Formats: sequence, C-alpha cells, structure tokens
Amino acid sequence: MAPASKADKKAALDAAAWMFNVITSVGIIIVNKALMATYGFSFATTLTGLHFATTTLMTAVLRWLGYIQSSHLPFSELLKFVLFANFSIVGMNVSLMWNSVGFYQIAKLSMIPVSCLLEVVFDKIRYSRDTKLSILVVLLGVAVCTVTDVSVNTKGFVAAFIAVWSTSLQQYYVHFLQRKYSLSSFNLLGHTAPAQGASLLLLGPFLDYWLTNKRIDAYGFSTPSMVFMILSCTIAVGTNLSQFICIGRFTAVSFQVLGHMKTILVLILGFLFFGKEGLNMHVVVGMIIAVFGMMWYGNASSKPGGKERRSSRSSQQKNGGQESSEIDEKV
Repeated sequence: MAPASKADKKAALDAAAWMFNVITSVGIIIVNKALMATYGFSFATTLTGLHFATTTLMTAVLRWLGYIQSSHLPFSELLKFVLFANFSIVGMNVSLMWNSVGFYQIAKLSMIPVSCLLEVVFDKIRYSRDTKLSILVVLLGVAVCTVTDVSVNTKGFVAAFIAVWSTSLQQYYVHFLQRKYSLSSFNLLGHTAPAQGASLLLLGPFLDYWLTNKRIDAYGFSTPSMVFMILSCTIAVGTNLSQFICIGRFTAVSFQVLGHMKTILVLILGFLFFGKEGLNMHVVVGMIIAVFGMMWYGNASSKPGGKERRSSRSSQQKNGGQESSEIDEKV
C-alpha cells in the first residue's frame, strides 16, 4: 500500500512539474512575441539578462526567508555552466538570424540525439529498442510540423552547431550538478542566476547591437512595453525554475523529448489566436505523430530495461558478485 502511495505521489509531482514548465514556457513565448512584434523590442539577449536578474532577486528573497539553505558549488563548475548556458542563448539567437527557419528547427531537433550521446558517454546509459524508436517518432512528428524551407550556409551551420552542443551540455550539466553536489533546483538557480544575469546584462546590449544593428538606449520605452517586459521577467522566473526542477527530476533527454509538447501547444495556440492560416493536413498529421511518440517514449522509458545505467563490473565483483554479466540500474 505504502509503495503504491509513494509512486502515486511521485507521479503527481512529476505531472505538476511538467505542467509548470509547459505553462510558463508557452506563456513567455506568447508574451515575448507580443513585446517584440507589437512593441519592436528586439533585444533578446539583454531581455534574457533581465530574466536572470529577476530570478536572482527571487532567490535572494527566498534565501532571506529561509527557503533556500546555504550550499557550495565550486567556481570552476559554475564557470563551465555559465559558459555553456550563455553560448546556448547567444548561439540560438545567432542561429535563428543566420539560418532559414527550417534549418533552425532541424538544429533544435538534433539536441535530442546529442543529449542521448552525452548520457551514453558520461552516464553509461543504455536505451532499449522501443525507447530509441519512440524518440525517432517524436523527431519525425515535430519535423513534419515545423520544418518547411531548409537552406544551409557555412556561418549558419557553425552557429547552429555551437547552439546545439552548448544547449545540450547546459541541460546535461543541470542534472549532473544537482546529483553530484546534492543541490536542489532552488540552490542551483541561486548559484547560477546571478552569474548569468550579470554576464548577459554586461554583454547583451553589444550582442544585440551586432545582431539587430539597433541600440537599446535608443529604444522608445512606453508604459505598455514596460508592462510586457515586467510580465516577461516575472514568467521567466517560473520558466527558469521549472527547467531546473524537470531536468533534476528526470534527465536532459526526457526534458527534450516531452518538451516538444510545448512546440505542439504553441502551434495550436497560434491557430486559435491568429486563425487557421498555417493549419493544413501535414501539420495535423505531424502533431498526431509527435504526440504518439511522446506517449510511447513515456511508456517505453519507464519500463524495466527502457533506460538503464550500466553498472561497473568491478563494483559488482567487490560486492561478492558471482554474476559475470553487468547488472543494470534503472534511471
């Protein structure tokens, strides 16, 4: 009775974490679209810096209230994380500018196999055949939904390559640091948000000027644009926190696979709010394929053998192992 109750509680918390991430992620996309399209605020890197500055303020208040306990993260680990995270942000922005939308979407999809590779190499994870096939189905479905024109150029490819690897490393590192240093999502965010906020606010205006040829000090701030900026920063606190919670509870691969549900929801909301202009049969078919793949992945990866960590042979022999084969530890 108790184990079932514990499993039910975990499932409920997992679902709540996913819903939190989906709602905040979709919400911030809609708010940022309005801010940039309606009010012409095209300074994406600086806006991300403001997001992390607001998150820093939130973690400071929670620490003052006693909800975040003191913890330690070595400076070398923090520096690596901030480099990965900032290269990810800048790389994605540059990739979107230099590539066609189709190739940009393909680059985003390639984060899943890259994240799988990182888990296989560093965590010795082994995926079952069904888990691998379900990931391919998700990739196929999202590609059918989103990939249209595909054109590639050298500098765009380099930007996409940097963006994909830095994003995958950043997401892998979230799970790695939480596990290695026993950090909660709040603790890790309390360490990383100040460094990211400071570095992006310092470099953001220059990067945005390079990308858009516009200066932020020449932007005509208005009351509505300020309201949307404050709303964006507020939602970003939830987005940043929910990302750390989800990757901490699951893995970077699961976060990427199930995270494509947000892509489907953004498409659906776009149809609802902006008409059925982009709605056609191949997009609907792609959505159905992607959702089926996500459901298959959730089922396949949760089964025994669906996704396991290979134990070292030496540690089993030390424990008196008479077994010659490796014992798998489910993750």
